[in-house]
This record gives sequence, structure tokens and C-alpha cells, in this order.
Amino acid sequence: MLIDSFLDYLRLERNYSEKTIVSYGTDLREFEGYLKEIEAELEISEAHADHVRNWIVNLMDDGRAETSVNRKLSSLRSFYRFLLKKKRITVNPMAKIVSLKKKKPLPSFVREKDMNRLLDEIPFSDGFEGCRDRMILEMFYATGMRLSELIGLNEVDVDCSAKLIKVLGKRNKQRLIPFGNELAEDLLIYIKVKKEAFPDGGEAFFVRKNGERMYPMQVYRLVKRNLFKVVKLKKRSPHVLRHTFATAMLNGNAELRAVQELLGHESLATTEIYTHATFEELKKVYEQAHPRA
Repeated sequence: MLIDSFLDYLRLERNYSEKTIVSYGTDLREFEGYLKEIEAELEISEAHADHVRNWIVNLMDDGRAETSVNRKLSSLRSFYRFLLKKKRITVNPMAKIVSLKKKKPLPSFVREKDMNRLLDEIPFSDGFEGCRDRMILEMFYATGMRLSELIGLNEVDVDCSAKLIKVLGKRNKQRLIPFGNELAEDLLIYIKVKKEAFPDGGEAFFVRKNGERMYPMQVYRLVKRNLFKVVKLKKRSPHVLRHTFATAMLNGNAELRAVQELLGHESLATTEIYTHATFEELKKVYEQAHPRA
């Protein structure tokens, strides 16, 4: 009865979609069923915080994912707020219930030998497009810039003599990314080939075959297609190459704060996830190499 009233409230007053309402109903009835298993006469309006906590433990023991449990807790929060508003309860059992912390998946990255094979051994097509495609892959790997930052590059942003690239990051924050001799040489080759293909120029650094600035999905597909040649990762996106840059830097003993600056991360905690990735890689090496691992 109370659940039905709540679902009608979501449907008629909050204008929720039918799919969302069904999800709320499923979660609430599952909790109600759990309460009935504990005590047949126990109503959902009589539940305490301990009932909710025990239910969480029960769900986790059943192998439910943190995201699934948190969604159910969100349904309960909305439901008990509704009961409080309607004066059907005086104490909200969800008041001190916190959501489960989600486990952050470790970032996928490409091993150094596979990146070397892609850039040095895998052939690219002749002409402008082949040169551009290889340059894009190398740029991601050598600088760790974001997809949006690469697409937004203009010719004036790339200084081969000073070996600096100016990018416009999140929240319109500019940063300078240094690069080495190898990338500088390859950039000069790309610039020469681009000028031959488009004598009239244009401000965009990476362009399509019609001379217009590239768009995100085009670069995404380009990266995915080429990474498939050397790795079988589930994710083969430009962001994987950003992860690859960060992992390579930390494996090369770069300081964490330096990597934070290069990536344009606001928080050091965001960059720290790469230390976990490099540690997991060390563990794999140890387990494969040590006779008593």
C-alpha cells in the first residue's frame, strides 16, 4: 500500500519515467520481502537503520555489485523521505546510512613494447592521412593530452623549436606540455606533409582530408583501429593512450606531482590511481619471474 502510494507519487507528481518507477518498485519490494523473512508482521514503515545495514550485508554476501546496492539505497532514501513528508513515519531509518564506496577500476594501458611496435614497425598508408594518423598516436603517447585537447590544437600552439605544446584543458585552463627531440622531428615531418597537402593552410593542427578540423569520433575510431593491431584490450580509446603516457612516466621514476602537472589533473588523488596500476604491473612481473611467487 505505502509502496504503491509512493510509486503513484513518482508517476503523477514527479513525472518519472515508467522504467525508473519499475526500478524503484523492484528495489522497495525486495527490501520489504527481506523484512518479512526476518519477521512476518514487520512492515516496511517500521524498519530501522539496523535492518537496512543488515540488508546491505545480505546483498553483498549474494555478490551484488556496489553500484547495484547503492541504487537500492537511493530508492530507499527517496521512499522514506516520502513517508516522512506524509507523516507516516517520525524517524527516517536512512538518516545515517551511507552509500558504499565504489571500487575504481585500474586504468588500462598499452605496454611499451607494443607502443614501440605500433609506431616503429606497423606500416601506415602513404600520403597525408597515414602521416597524420601516426602523428596522432605518437602525440597522445608522448604528451598524455586529452582527446578534446588534441582536436583543439592550432598550428600556433605547437612550438617545435622550444619543444612546447600549449593546450586548453578542462575549465579553459591552459598548460604547457614539453616534448623531446624524437617527437619534434616527427612533428616537423608532419607539418611539411600537411603544408604540401594544404598549401593554403588553416589554423587547425590536425585536419581531415578536406582540410577541416577533425572531430572526436573520427579520432576515436582511428585510435581504436590502430591499437587493435598490437593489443587485444577491451578498451582501445584515446584515453587508454593517456593512461599509457602516465604509466610510462611513473615507470620511468617521474615524480607524481610532475605527472599531475603534465596531465592537467586538479587533484593529486586522480593521478595516484596510476601508481596502483604500475604496482599491479610489478606484482605480475614478480609472480611470473620469482620461483616462489
